[in-house]
Amino acid sequence: MKKIIIIGSGFAGLTAVRTLRKNDKHVQITLISPKAELIYMPSLIWIPSDIVSKKDIVISLERFFKRMNVRHIASEVTGLSNHARTVITSTDDYENDALIIASGGQFLKKLPGIEHVITPCEGLSAVEQIRDKIQAMDSGNIAIGFASNPKELSAMRGGPMFEFLFGLDTQLRQEGRRDKFNLIFFTSTKKPGARLGERAVKSLLNEMKKRKIKTYLGHKMKAFEVDKVITEGSEFATDLILFMPGMTGNEWFDNTELERSEGGLLKADKFCQVQGGDRVFVAGDSGSFSGPEWMPKQAHMADLQATAAAKNVLEVLNNNSPSHTFKIELMCIIDSNNKGMYISRTLKGGLMLPNCRLMHYAKQIFGWWYLRQYRN
Repeated sequence: MKKIIIIGSGFAGLTAVRTLRKNDKHVQITLISPKAELIYMPSLIWIPSDIVSKKDIVISLERFFKRMNVRHIASEVTGLSNHARTVITSTDDYENDALIIASGGQFLKKLPGIEHVITPCEGLSAVEQIRDKIQAMDSGNIAIGFASNPKELSAMRGGPMFEFLFGLDTQLRQEGRRDKFNLIFFTSTKKPGARLGERAVKSLLNEMKKRKIKTYLGHKMKAFEVDKVITEGSEFATDLILFMPGMTGNEWFDNTELERSEGGLLKADKFCQVQGGDRVFVAGDSGSFSGPEWMPKQAHMADLQATAAAKNVLEVLNNNSPSHTFKIELMCIIDSNNKGMYISRTLKGGLMLPNCRLMHYAKQIFGWWYLRQYRN
């Protein structure tokens, strides 16, 4: 029986499981991740305002793995050996005939004073910390920003920071406290949200102006202090800093023979094959894929890549050449706690729908629908 190992239990890893099982009922699947759970990252934005809680977004995967006949190994991957046929973990080594890497990325934390910021997409504890700090504050300056990996410009996640920015504004207004807070948005680019399209950039900046959010744009980050953000062009005082750094590859990639991009991610071709590896595939934030500059790092893109990777794994195990590519598509709803702006882009064009309540509810309903397959 052929042995397939998947590293990671996020969006890409779980989509790979479902795709493999849909196409092959008998192949042996082992998934390695620290915990048998999925954190539904798109809903983290609603934790500070208590729209959702832990039970809504942290999903146990034990029943899903049982239903899919997947062996889960609760461990940390530390490297690969034997030309990637052996996965080395903190507890044991595991052999495979093919490998899918879906372990996500890690944030670049090299800026001086980075310990003074909260990075929301690091998980539930980070956004719970934001919630608790906001509740404890009577007034103050809240700075929210993001950066990219200068050597891999696509390795960034700016969308959620717009959502935290607009969401906090809405929350404070609903609580009758907005006049006691200054909201500040900062980023090194002059056109925040450029990958969403020019029309979206204009809409986002207009929304910030409408909500009286001060902006610091176009200056490279230099450092943080406990009460200050410092850029090459200016510095400003703050009582709370939310910051999303650029992303790079996992540390354990260093203990492999796999080829890396300049930004530290795994080099992949259009079939999601990792260069320098045999029967090794990658999906999601771990990979560096060729494509337009707006190609996103988001759950939807990870799902599309994972579907192609899983199908190609089965093809190569059957001694065929991989033939499945993935659609390049950006699709998101930038939510503000009571409204949402829909944006999509493909190689053929794009679509943007202005802020409306329907999109806020659509995002909530989609999350419920998406998680059904893992809850049931």
